[in-house]
Amino acid sequence: MLQSVGEWLSGTEATLLVIVLGLATLGTTALFLIGLAGYRRRRSRVYLLVSVALALLVARSLVGFGTVFGAVPMPVHHLVEHGSDFVVATLVLYALYRSEPPVPSS
Repeated sequence: MLQSVGEWLSGTEATLLVIVLGLATLGTTALFLIGLAGYRRRRSRVYLLVSVALALLVARSLVGFGTVFGAVPMPVHHLVEHGSDFVVATLVLYALYRSEPPVPSS
């Protein structure tokens, strides 16, 4: 099905990888849009940080597509993917740190 991919990937593997990347892109885009709606509703820094982290997950999927189709070299792919992993983890942990403690119920 897919034959014009990088040398490191066979046609069958490429097809499966494109399907997985497509599902990941759809899923992370949906989560990003939900996070963005939450940010627009709450307008807090915590929601903004989570939205940025979710946007980075969408970007990771797009870099994956770029790598499969030969537009992004493998070293750049690894730098972007692992760098964004670190940034996403940092943003989520900082959002947790910045969040307000729960209000005790009466």
